[in-house]
Amino acid sequence: MYRELFDRGRRECEAADISMTAECVYCEGEGGQRLWGDARCRVVLADEPFTGFCRVIWNAHVREMTDLDATDRDHLMHVTFAVERVLRARLSPLKMNLASLGNVTPHVHWHVIARFPDDSHYPQPVWGTSQRPRPPASVPPTALAARLAADLAAALGPGS
Repeated sequence: MYRELFDRGRRECEAADISMTAECVYCEGEGGQRLWGDARCRVVLADEPFTGFCRVIWNAHVREMTDLDATDRDHLMHVTFAVERVLRARLSPLKMNLASLGNVTPHVHWHVIARFPDDSHYPQPVWGTSQRPRPPASVPPTALAARLAADLAAALGPGS
């Protein structure tokens, strides 16, 4: 299914004369441990040194939010906000960070990041300078992933 979406995205980019790289990490792979997904987007637990760092990734290769039609943008944001709600309920972070940058990977995706006062970079951005050593994980990543997947299925439906 992802290959079909990737090929569709490639055709759309070519038709619009938009450059697209064949090495897009989100077209070629999951982008993390899949927690939930449907035909349009997926939620993954990123392999990052921060508890509850998730990405919501659009399945087709699209560079900008405004390249999506209004219905697709609404769907993507509905899923992104559901991820934020689930992380807040499950982890009780001090703050949530939402970011859609895409400078390194020009493929529409949102970072949904739970922040804690003892995380290695707080209060700096996760891409900033480390402020302290990384704390030990309070929940093993596999257990956290299973819990988040169940929470997302309850919030969004079973997915595909």
